Amino acid sequence: MLKCPNCQSKDIGKIGISQYYCWSCFIELSLSQGVISTHQVEEDGTLSSLDDLFEEDERRYLL
Repeated sequence: MLKCPNCQSKDIGKIGISQYYCWSCFIELSLSQGVISTHQVEEDGTLSSLDDLFEEDERRYLL
């Protein structure tokens, strides 16, 4: 099960192909090649990357 690297919540909703949303801390997640990319949704709808806040091993998604 996918877990948010930011808040560790499992309250994750699917919003697209390999795209998810954390309902606990309100960030968007995308999954590619086993690595979770994190984004903050800005007021104008654009996405800002939050990946620099996490080590790559924290963003690994193991099945």
